[in-house]
Amino acid sequence: MMVIVVENAPPRLRGRLAVWLLEVRAGVYVGNYGRRQRERIWDQVVAAIGEGDAVIAWTAPTDAGFRFETVGWNRRRPVDFDGLRLVAFDPPSA
Repeated sequence: MMVIVVENAPPRLRGRLAVWLLEVRAGVYVGNYGRRQRERIWDQVVAAIGEGDAVIAWTAPTDAGFRFETVGWNRRRPVDFDGLRLVAFDPPSA
């Protein structure tokens, strides 16, 4: 299973994601694809996100049970902590 969440995404990208995945809330897309399809979909998101930002999370055989990647600027950013991926928060912008 995988989940993609987009913010400030262009309408064209949102429409493209809706073709492949189920939009369960505004900007939240869910689907069940293998690694190859997941990477192809994510490549489309990275290429078309523009000024927005996105995160993808998918099930994986890790201690947490999932992995995730991000694209675009957001206060939350992934940080590797001894092989465990955590989220760090940047200070709020003025």
